[in-house]
Amino acid sequence: FHRHADGNFDQACCFTVYHGNHMESLDLVTSNAEEARTWITGLRYLMAGISDEDSLQTFEEADKNGDGLLNIDEIYQLLHKLNVNLPRRKVKQMFQEADTDDHQGTLTYEEFSVFYKMMSLRRDLFLLMMAYSDRKDHLTVEELANFLHNEQKMTNVTPEYVAEIIDKFEVSDENKGRGVLGIEGFTSFMRSPTCDIFNPLHHEVNQDMEQPLCNYFIASSHNTYLTGDQLLSHSKTDMYAWVLQSGCRCVEVDCWDGPDGEPMVQHGYTLTSKITFKSVIETINKYAFVNNQYPVILSIENHCSIQQQKKIAEYLREIFADKLDVGEVLSRDSKTLPSPHSLQGKILIKGKRLPAYLSADAEEGEVSDDDSADEIEEDFKLKSSNGNGNHQVESHIRKKLDSLLKESRIVDKEDTDSFSIRALLRATHQGLQKNLRQVRSRSAQHSKSRLACQSVEKEEEVQERSGREAGGQFNRGGRKRKTMKLSRDLSNLVVFTNSVASQECLNEGTPGDVLSFSETRAQSLVNHRTEQFLAFNQRQLSRIYPSAYRIDSSNFNPQFYWNVGCQLVALNYQTDGRMMQLNRSKFMVNGGIGYVLKPPPMCKGSFNPFSDDPLPAYPKKQLVLKIISGQHLPKPPDSMLGDRGEIIDPFVEVEIIGLPIDCCKEQTRVVDDNGFNPVWEETLSFTLHMAELALVRFLVWDHDPIGRDFIGQRTVAFSSLMPGYRHVYLEGLTEASIFVHVSVHDVYGKWSPLVLNPSFTIMHFLGTSKGHQLRGIRGFFSRSSKSSVDTNTSGLRKRSISDHLLRRTASAPAKGRKKTKMALSESVASISDHRNGTDAGPLQPRAPLVHRPISMPLDRLLQGQLSICSPDKEQHDVGADTIIGEYFCSNPS
Repeated sequence: FHRHADGNFDQACCFTVYHGNHMESLDLVTSNAEEARTWITGLRYLMAGISDEDSLQTFEEADKNGDGLLNIDEIYQLLHKLNVNLPRRKVKQMFQEADTDDHQGTLTYEEFSVFYKMMSLRRDLFLLMMAYSDRKDHLTVEELANFLHNEQKMTNVTPEYVAEIIDKFEVSDENKGRGVLGIEGFTSFMRSPTCDIFNPLHHEVNQDMEQPLCNYFIASSHNTYLTGDQLLSHSKTDMYAWVLQSGCRCVEVDCWDGPDGEPMVQHGYTLTSKITFKSVIETINKYAFVNNQYPVILSIENHCSIQQQKKIAEYLREIFADKLDVGEVLSRDSKTLPSPHSLQGKILIKGKRLPAYLSADAEEGEVSDDDSADEIEEDFKLKSSNGNGNHQVESHIRKKLDSLLKESRIVDKEDTDSFSIRALLRATHQGLQKNLRQVRSRSAQHSKSRLACQSVEKEEEVQERSGREAGGQFNRGGRKRKTMKLSRDLSNLVVFTNSVASQECLNEGTPGDVLSFSETRAQSLVNHRTEQFLAFNQRQLSRIYPSAYRIDSSNFNPQFYWNVGCQLVALNYQTDGRMMQLNRSKFMVNGGIGYVLKPPPMCKGSFNPFSDDPLPAYPKKQLVLKIISGQHLPKPPDSMLGDRGEIIDPFVEVEIIGLPIDCCKEQTRVVDDNGFNPVWEETLSFTLHMAELALVRFLVWDHDPIGRDFIGQRTVAFSSLMPGYRHVYLEGLTEASIFVHVSVHDVYGKWSPLVLNPSFTIMHFLGTSKGHQLRGIRGFFSRSSKSSVDTNTSGLRKRSISDHLLRRTASAPAKGRKKTKMALSESVASISDHRNGTDAGPLQPRAPLVHRPISMPLDRLLQGQLSICSPDKEQHDVGADTIIGEYFCSNPS
């Protein structure tokens, strides 16, 4: 589309697919608008991963010989692929029940659909529905309304709204006619976006957008033009289109002199490719406000001559035009920064301004160049090269980058920042310098041009020490401040975002002055001048960017800098992983527009984010998560044996990422041999001192004797969590989810509140006695083996019948099969915790994993084949535990 910018195509017929790790783009044009809509709808449907044709797709995959029939062996192979380890006798029983036609021994698609529904029936949802339906196999309008109001905490639940749910999700025409919701419809509803853990209202802007810019976290990108590493990767304008449409509001443009007077965008002194400055600005202009109108900050890293600076200013004025005009906002109160609302549709240029003491008619002047630290470190600068020796240098660098990549793959995939990048790069420096010296020596004999590399020994450590010695003012070891020539034309375009040298005192400056720090210098500042940094961020903007040692484009943990109110925390968007997942979840809170309001204590007043009680006067939040079950959990993505590999043994880990005092992890026990529908029934509890800053990260792991394999994750901001029974869909996976119950309570001072069981209302509607409330179905939905929450049931040591029953599922290990499992060694656990804790603060020690085999399905209960052995005939007084007790009475074995 960039090659056909003249608009030859109908926009309604055009769409772009972004794919791959480096976000390659595929531009497509259809013959008519209807065809384009069909493609877009279909692709989005596939991306959503929620398909009504599950059984059809599964049938076609299992039908190896393509005869339209499945035999029992094909069924066994299919179940292994689906991560199900059902006993063979159970599979045969369901197979025979589904095989009803004349061709015995095979299943048609219709018969397989029956088999698949039998296998997929959710025990947890079935019992939840029974709890609200007075033991019936369906919910009436009133019963569903009670469930939505009492458990899901939904307001304004009208009969009309409930009737719409039944009409939309019920699959049986008979049930629709009766106005009731059966188990299949209830399952579809519970797995729909309505019951997702993320608050649907947060898909739109929901925060006050009229506060000063400094009161917001702003989604920011580092070296936006790069598609990969910092030394050899390609530069593409497509990256600007992608990050802007994904909600990034601060992009970076590194400007260098180019041929024929045309400024170029590139990573200086490296072998990355170049693109023209004009094409970058045209792309930004086109995509800046496609998805939202809130302002975009253009961070200009200027390395150009005066002549080409004027060209840059000319392109900015011509292409952005009135988007640069902030005259109306400028005339308002100059003591504070303007709001995102007042700057809608505007582009702010972040760059240098000429000093005020220069006369107005001066065409140029000198400004500090010390904060242009986005330049690559001296270790990696390739200077004065006309191409001689580039091939050898590129080959050497590529080998070093490959070693970095291999090293990162060895360790925990979940934490992209876990390997020792500095140690590896130290070796890279030495090898690179030796290689460059050899190239330079050979090149000097054949031509005057040479490839030079200057080495600075551990520059960032020196900066940290010198910063501490100078009281935190970063003077880079006392070196003389660098200066550069700046054009008046370019200076005049900088209004609210004036880049100033980071050595200047934090107590000085106007609201429009922006300080930039590398992550290492910023870390030193956070550690030694916390209160001053917090105060600075209450009135001005600060930008934090990755260390130049991150030549592989890895990312630091942004939470560390959000904790002190830094607004522009810039990440390498091209490198997906843990840190970008945190970044995405952070900005999803406010419609994904790239602006999220900071908590009030960060905008005014003072607090210590490193304190054990940062906000004594504020109530804390207690988050109680009941991890109930999992659905369709796949094998690890890099399983060596693929679908033929061992059936997974999953467990769930929940991590809180926020202030250091709030950072912790808890995990469930391991369920053996079940990735299809494991049941954990675990309660995890967390106390949060500043919940507005916290991110809640759900991780699913496969346990094995030598460690664990990462399966998937979903990260949600605490403020976006929905209460009640919710599904947590794992990011990037189709269908894979975990089923949880969420409840939040206020905690005042040092007193922990009595947290009532969320299933109390279930028992109320069952009409059970107080004794029954403490047993029965509560054993499933409220059992807590690890939580410190007082549920007033400490006196009950004996498990309820339903607790016993629901700890068993249809995917038990085959009879006679023994599995030996080793718990994670204490040393591995402590190393992992220490490694993860370096970014996010101290973590609570991880409890050892506990394994429990699970077996025996709820066949007869689910089929309604119950023999009544209780003399009590009054239906309204019979609780769920009584029903289950009757089942065991009639089936003592």
